Amino acid sequence: MTIDTLNFTPWSALLGGILIGAAAAMLVLLNGRIAGISGILGGLLRPARGDILWRIAFIAGLIIAPIAYGVFYAWPEIQAEADAGALIAAGLLVGVGTRYGSGCTSGHGVCGISRLSPRSITATVVFMAAGFVTVYLIRHL
Repeated sequence: MTIDTLNFTPWSALLGGILIGAAAAMLVLLNGRIAGISGILGGLLRPARGDILWRIAFIAGLIIAPIAYGVFYAWPEIQAEADAGALIAAGLLVGVGTRYGSGCTSGHGVCGISRLSPRSITATVVFMAAGFVTVYLIRHL
């Protein structure tokens, strides 16, 4: 394994991680809510009174932030090594997995592990192991 030192950006990655952690901490401390994207989006599908505005603001931030980034910096080139059908199937499988896993990687991985939740630690280990196995099978078999 080699690291592309010309494109290795640890400082921006560190800053991004700090911002994600701070946002997740603020949401739980100020609003009592976990920053799990699937739960936030799912809450918009069956909204409760007084529980809509912060969810819309959170999702809007996810959409506006990369647009704002694109104003100041060139967007990175994205190369997908799969056809549209495979990408759609993968997205649907991830959606089903978040329902069975009672949350997504952001809820379990960022928020759950920081709270030392055994369920979240287990879920994150399973997410990562499934990803490792999938990449190995697709690239080596």
